[in-house]
Amino acid sequence: YCEIVVNEANFVRKCISAESCQDDLWGKLVCTNFKVSFITHNSLPRQCTHRLLGEHDIPLACVEQVVTVNDVKGKQKILGSNQKLKFNPTELILYCKDFRIIRFRFDEAGPESAKKVCLAIAHYSHPADPQLLFGFEYVGKRYHGSTGERMNGIDPGGGMQTTLFDCSSDWDREIKRTGASEWRVCTINQGYFISPSLPEFFVVPVSLADQDLKQYACFFYSQRIPLWCWNHSSGSALVRMSNISDPQQQRKVEQRISSAITKSHPLRSDVFKSDLDKNLPNIQDIQAALLKLRQICVIDPFEESEEKWLSSLESSRWMEYVRTFLRHAVEVVYMLESRNVPVILLEKEDRDLSCVISCLVQLMCDPHCRSLHGFQGLIQKEWVMAGHRFLDRCNHLKKNDKEESPVFLLFLDCVWQLWNQYPAAFEFTEVYLTVLGDSMWVPIFSTFLFNCPRQRAENSRVRCFLKNFNISWFNDLKDQTLFNNPLYVGKIATCVQNGTVKTFTHSSTLRGLPSALRNGSLGPNDTLARRNSLVLRLRSDLSQVREQQETPSERFIRDFFSRPVDLQGLLLPQLLPSHLSVWKLYFLRWVPEAQIPQGGPITAFHKLSVLTDEIDMLQNQLRQYKGAGGTPNNLHAEHSKMYFKATSTPHQPPAPPEYLSSSFPFSPVGNLCRPGILGSPLSKFLNGAKIWLSTETLANETI
Repeated sequence: YCEIVVNEANFVRKCISAESCQDDLWGKLVCTNFKVSFITHNSLPRQCTHRLLGEHDIPLACVEQVVTVNDVKGKQKILGSNQKLKFNPTELILYCKDFRIIRFRFDEAGPESAKKVCLAIAHYSHPADPQLLFGFEYVGKRYHGSTGERMNGIDPGGGMQTTLFDCSSDWDREIKRTGASEWRVCTINQGYFISPSLPEFFVVPVSLADQDLKQYACFFYSQRIPLWCWNHSSGSALVRMSNISDPQQQRKVEQRISSAITKSHPLRSDVFKSDLDKNLPNIQDIQAALLKLRQICVIDPFEESEEKWLSSLESSRWMEYVRTFLRHAVEVVYMLESRNVPVILLEKEDRDLSCVISCLVQLMCDPHCRSLHGFQGLIQKEWVMAGHRFLDRCNHLKKNDKEESPVFLLFLDCVWQLWNQYPAAFEFTEVYLTVLGDSMWVPIFSTFLFNCPRQRAENSRVRCFLKNFNISWFNDLKDQTLFNNPLYVGKIATCVQNGTVKTFTHSSTLRGLPSALRNGSLGPNDTLARRNSLVLRLRSDLSQVREQQETPSERFIRDFFSRPVDLQGLLLPQLLPSHLSVWKLYFLRWVPEAQIPQGGPITAFHKLSVLTDEIDMLQNQLRQYKGAGGTPNNLHAEHSKMYFKATSTPHQPPAPPEYLSSSFPFSPVGNLCRPGILGSPLSKFLNGAKIWLSTETLANETI
């Protein structure tokens, strides 16, 4: 893979808590030109693994900050590229963009090797040029076709194909799929002749001639001509557009564009313009909110039931911004669905906020976008080909902090909120969303590596491997089925049951859910009420809201929620604060306290888990003694820690047991640098995996 070892240090201890403990891991700390890797001396259970990353690997682009410490001299330094270190480090702390904090100790390592490996990590995690990113060196031969052609997002093993929208035929199919008969594929930007940030092919109204578009291009910021996104079944189009930079030409050009869009509508409806810059937070606001959220979730003590923690979460404004974007998307849906008018999304450069809103609108309106294939195509169309600045917004080069902003992560959080209210409407699981968020920090996928299509095209070396993020980057079908939602309604889905991949066909009705459930509604027991809880203070009484004078859009929303849920139709999210939740699987997955059912101290839960394990082994011995066919005595010691166990299929030969820790598939043992324990179990288990008795089931067991 062209990965080379840059430096390494032996006899390094990886800490699993804030203080040294007997469960710390010993091994070798290695820095390559792609990742920081810890090769443990301990034998560890296998987890679901990425094809390129082991369970103790951190991509260099994921490293946010490198901090070295000498606790003897009381010194600490944040390291950057090409910096010197005047003291021998006794400790290395890596702050990661995926909310991890990882700590290594050099008590037994040589001081010189410890210093060199720290400097290497700091240097290679701060590349000065895109060509220094590992994606420009990577050559994945096993992902090439037999003739060496790029596979365009297809898993050589026979996975699905993602629509890349890099040719006119892809756009033609999308026009036909949405019924946009008055729109056509435009080719004037071939060779990026008009705009470097636009794709070579895009869709425009039939009534706009190429010559007119060439003439108008110079009046828009970055020559970004209006882009068609999607057509509603009524004929109303969703269009995104940058601002007009020439004030003298603004009225004339806007009228011409609006007139062409109106002509494309069956009823010739006037266009509604939605100014995103005026109604939504900017990229600096979003970045500031994430930094505060990271402080709350990773560094500050976690206690979800305490008002202080909840107030801090509120003050970060992250959840407020998620709610704001969802609300604005609902307003656009109202214009398309109820008012039956075309909508133009206006943003200064049309490369950030419009990506979020256009995708959310399509997810709410179009069930195709809620399939795995459709969702990947949606990201390709509205983010990759539309020119979202992934290189700058992810700050892969760590050169311009002012340009950094987690716009894509905010979008994924908005999608998760919608998924959380309608889980059976999506073909993919929340695990997929989390892995997709993490993939931004693995800069080998061209999806998240460049600022625009032209930049991708100019870097032909990168085009030789898999072009976009795809589920094939996990080891096998059993791992990949974690992305397929077995609750998905209306399509065939797969899942693993007892180690065997099975296929299920779902009916059009939700099974196992309360009959009183309406669109997106929460039941009375869905939100845990705690004393002094922020949820209680933010909860609004729907009856009081309805007593106020309703606007047409509010009436549209109320009418929607009064109807039975249609998971293959329009979906709108509930937007009261009590309906939105913290995306724990992403933001709190490294916090063991957050995984404890009903809350409580981690130490008490650990003791209960150990006792539960012991009771389970004693029960097995008792059953065996009584002739009930319990587990043989010689196996229980191997299973004594709190892990999920995935069994082999009947057709596979016996293999070493595969264990999944409670933070599966993200956190291997020892990825925490905060007070915690080794492997705290979750309250629920994966389908097809055996979990040791939890404290919830223990109460129902008789000994």
